[in-house]
Amino acid sequence: MRARPDARAARGPERADRGVRVAHPRRGGVGVITEVPGVRVGHWTDPVGLTGCTVVLPPPGTVGSGEVRGGAPGTRETDLLRPGMLVREVHAVLLTGGSAFGLAAADGVMRFLEERGIGFDAGVARVPIVPAAVVFDLALGDPGARPGPREGYAACLAASAGPVEEGSVGAGTGATVAKLRGPRRQRKGGVGSAAERRGAVVVGALVVVNALGEVLDEEGKVLAGARPGPHLEQGPPWPGAGQAGDGPRSEGAVDLRPGANTTLAVVATNSNLTKEEAHALAAAGHRGIAAAIRPSHTIWDGDAVFSLATGGAEAGRHELSEMAERAVATAVRRAVRAARGVAGAPGLGEAP
Repeated sequence: MRARPDARAARGPERADRGVRVAHPRRGGVGVITEVPGVRVGHWTDPVGLTGCTVVLPPPGTVGSGEVRGGAPGTRETDLLRPGMLVREVHAVLLTGGSAFGLAAADGVMRFLEERGIGFDAGVARVPIVPAAVVFDLALGDPGARPGPREGYAACLAASAGPVEEGSVGAGTGATVAKLRGPRRQRKGGVGSAAERRGAVVVGALVVVNALGEVLDEEGKVLAGARPGPHLEQGPPWPGAGQAGDGPRSEGAVDLRPGANTTLAVVATNSNLTKEEAHALAAAGHRGIAAAIRPSHTIWDGDAVFSLATGGAEAGRHELSEMAERAVATAVRRAVRAARGVAGAPGLGEAP
């Protein structure tokens, strides 16, 4: 068993400097969210405490919305994303580890934006609009290592319009999947990104996969499922898991801690959208989650999708929805394919 790092060291003042990773490309695959013009992504990673955060910075004037469907979410500023609310523009989206503690990292993102004069004009001040959502990663690494304001600020400093690093980085550093048979059978989750392009229209997605369910491949077969155990080595742990036949199931071993499982996504496009249309784009992103993760949107998951429309191109609503669904599903699969295993959560192809 891997010894947990000292919590005091993980929380020390050197943590933000130690954890910053500048994005670099993952080999293979096609398309990332930064193909949407003006969109930047930055990670802050703590490889010792196994936590981190990821920020998406869109260009000025970006219309934002979102939708939360999981039963155990940890979020910030999501009410204002609903259609009919006053604020249209979103200035950043933060995805973070650390469970609810990690929401403090959004303060650092706000400070970064405020220093640059970016935010909603409230007359006496510009207030950055930074929706955020969390994943629960406290059980895999050091539960005292959590992203805070300094770490959110550091992720912004690392933001780039270049290739997006995927796998066990940023908010996906401590992510795991396939916990239906209990945490002893889980595999490593992570961050993934993908993009779809049709002519001048681009739809990109970035996801953090920390799901209760298993990840399915393009043919609907299990890609990242529960690891074999001493007793229940055959068959899916739930009906219709993408493989034929009825296998034994593990009753009572499911990781049902509230909020312990979540898939988060950001869907961005360069299309001209109203806030209502951006909300529909977020709903399409949820369909992408459902296509790649079974089960998804459970009462134990905090699944949430944010949408960003930067403007400049025209596309039909059906076309955009189809592109968003595919981009999210592809990003989910890329996340687990790129993830590097740690003690207690091996990656794909790694020894249990």
